[in-house]
Amino acid sequence: MIIIGAQGFAKELLTVLNWNDAADHLYFFDNVTTDMPDHLYGIYPVLKSWQALKDYISTQSPEFILGVGGTSIRMSLSEKVQSLGGKLCSLTSSHALIGKFGNIIGDGACIMSQATITCDVCIGEGTLVNKGSIISHDVVIGKYSEISPGVRVLGHAKIGDLTEIGTNAVILPHICVGSCCKVGAGAVVTKDVPDHSTVVGIPAKSIRPIKT
Repeated sequence: MIIIGAQGFAKELLTVLNWNDAADHLYFFDNVTTDMPDHLYGIYPVLKSWQALKDYISTQSPEFILGVGGTSIRMSLSEKVQSLGGKLCSLTSSHALIGKFGNIIGDGACIMSQATITCDVCIGEGTLVNKGSIISHDVVIGKYSEISPGVRVLGHAKIGDLTEIGTNAVILPHICVGSCCKVGAGAVVTKDVPDHSTVVGIPAKSIRPIKT
């Protein structure tokens, strides 16, 4: 197994894998950081080029987890690694609470510690549900979205693809937040949010469209 990334969020995934007793034979990939050591924490090898990653995928294991934040970055890296033969994998912390009834979690989703997912929830490919978030019944979240720590998404709400929900924001029941949106930290979303919008405040209001 390889984690794509070797800083910030990637190290949090290492903690989750360690709690899950699944941190053996683990590699990291970072071809950006110039002063990255050859081994993270002196233990885990760090691959530093696309060729090294391709060789690892072809000779050792195709399985990878996304260890970076940012919706578009997660999607573009996922597509790149899959083009090299990688197989996108999900990760659910053993410290998360996941209901047994009707939940669908897509490939490459990361469910972090203390997150709660109740029932009949659909989470798309590559989406991140961060620490302490609560996803209530009948919620649908699209692909490669990011649910920040402490978010509350209430019953029958919908969130599109590539949307970022800021820390401690609340999405009220039956609200639809579109694709490629940003919801500010602490916002309370009481009305539907169209695609490519940024909303902040209580109640959340649009501040500008996101350029495409």
